[in-house]
Amino acid sequence: MSRGGKNKDRSEGPERKCVVTGEVQPKYGLIRFVVGPDGDIVPDLAEKLPGRGIWVSSDRAALSQATKKGVFARGAKQQVKVPDTLPELVEAGLVRRVIDLISLARKTGEAVTGFEKVKDWLVKDYAEVLIQASDGSGRGKSKLRTPEGGSFIGWLTADELGQAFGRQTVIHVALGAGGLTQRVVEEAARLKGIRTQGGDDDRRKG
Repeated sequence: MSRGGKNKDRSEGPERKCVVTGEVQPKYGLIRFVVGPDGDIVPDLAEKLPGRGIWVSSDRAALSQATKKGVFARGAKQQVKVPDTLPELVEAGLVRRVIDLISLARKTGEAVTGFEKVKDWLVKDYAEVLIQASDGSGRGKSKLRTPEGGSFIGWLTADELGQAFGRQTVIHVALGAGGLTQRVVEEAARLKGIRTQGGDDDRRKG
């Protein structure tokens, strides 16, 4: 992993074709689905479920289009049932994965919260990723800067970040070097495609 939890060049990694757009891209930018025993389309966020994988870009518009145009049936080569709330199910699943990964990072000493602790990690160049709650005070968040060359995650709520630390709410989080940091960045990037439409969440402080 390069500094700041940024992905290394992964152009040589496995690629898959999005059944909506027809675009071939690295699979870490897509969501895998399989057909369940009852013919239901099931998100396979961990990419471990058996069956033929059907891949859709990690993008809310692509998911919404997939639910309306029968592309899952074509990809599965059979009749399938697609939940109307599929984008919401995927979003909730990705949120849970990111929260769980941040929680694991906390337990291994790779994550801290609290303004002063996060600021200390940033000043000492320990931090590689800055995470700030999307609904936190803009004035308070503006006092911290993304590590030079690092990553910023700003599309989780204070309640969601709080779950990772066993608190009611959390506004500021820093991630240090470690294997979990890479995974948090990647899963958060997939969530961003489902949850945000650009704008302020795309900003990079620093």
